[in-house]
Amino acid sequence: MTKTLVGAPDEQPRKKKAPRLRDGVMKRGTTWSYVIRVRDSETGESKPRWVGGFTTEDDAKAARDEARVKARRGEYVDRNTITVREYLDEWIEAHAVEIKPKTLADYRHIIDRYIKPHIGTLRLQAVRASTITKLYRDLRAGGGKNGRPLSARTVDYVHAVLRKAFRDAVNVDEILSSSPVEKAKRPRREISEPGTVWTTDQLKTFLLAAREHRLWPFFHVAAYTGARRGELLHLRWSDVDLDGKQITIRGSASFIDGKRVEGTTKSGRKRVVSLDARTSQVFRTQRSQQAADKLQLGPEWRGTGDHVFTTGWGEPVHPDTLSSLFPILTKRYNQANPRTPLPHARLHDLRHIHATTLLLAGVPVHVVAARLGHADPSITLRVYAHVVRAAEASAADIFAEAIGE
Repeated sequence: MTKTLVGAPDEQPRKKKAPRLRDGVMKRGTTWSYVIRVRDSETGESKPRWVGGFTTEDDAKAARDEARVKARRGEYVDRNTITVREYLDEWIEAHAVEIKPKTLADYRHIIDRYIKPHIGTLRLQAVRASTITKLYRDLRAGGGKNGRPLSARTVDYVHAVLRKAFRDAVNVDEILSSSPVEKAKRPRREISEPGTVWTTDQLKTFLLAAREHRLWPFFHVAAYTGARRGELLHLRWSDVDLDGKQITIRGSASFIDGKRVEGTTKSGRKRVVSLDARTSQVFRTQRSQQAADKLQLGPEWRGTGDHVFTTGWGEPVHPDTLSSLFPILTKRYNQANPRTPLPHARLHDLRHIHATTLLLAGVPVHVVAARLGHADPSITLRVYAHVVRAAEASAADIFAEAIGE
């Protein structure tokens, strides 16, 4: 009896053909991959780099061609699956030490509020200039609270954070060969003209009306020095030279997550600001008042430092207290003087009024820039361009008068 052999040649299952590599492209399972050789910049050796996950052969070929060009230019970077959210989290932590606390808090807010919800899940290497342009457009149209439009100024802040992060992805982490943020289109910037809120007469009216409040010296010093709110709250008595009629601004104070934080000035440098005789007297009055408060409270005095501006208990004043008090005092004056009300203004406008007054009086831009703490006079020119233009209008008459014709 003849037995039938199991697995006879005509019944054997056919072996699957091994995938073939054609010009650097191969199908692996259901997706396509490509391989290129990349020269190691440190060793000089040429090594193969496999990249997969393409849905079609044409997609793999197109990516292969692009990668070959970048490899020849020395711009090739390995494929990375890290998302925008993941990269920004790592990036912000890596810079937590070198970025000022207030700036770091602002960066975190911008990333969490405006960037992550929109493009956080995208792969970092998949972000294109059009992606960033659309983000800016969407934020401008409805990125604010309750879907309201977001100001162009805030979109500028978003752009600044993305530009820093993506530049590091290119130059430091080498995850990207180029930054898509550099080619993205931002919304047209809003041109604001600070310093036009109050006239000098209106400033004098406010300071006269605010004299009854114990924090009046702060508003006077802010207006007469042009210093920032945080800089004056950082000021110590050791920084005040009344004989030399000057103060040294060394740092800035702010509150982050309910805690007082002190750091450097915005430019990172200290500066000396001269004082007029009247402002010097305001400082003397403030020191006398502080000494009287300390004597009256005795052991209840809570002051632990040398701060110039403190509460009645000796503690440093909270920045929000001053920003909230400013419109309250303005409103109080307007209610008492309905025929000559003061226009709405912010505490920060005192700095703008200071700069505008000096520029219109003919003080050189570089002197005003040094007084304000601007890192470069070009910043002053950009912020107060409208004031410079107004001064230029009378330049011809001034020259003719000087010549005497």
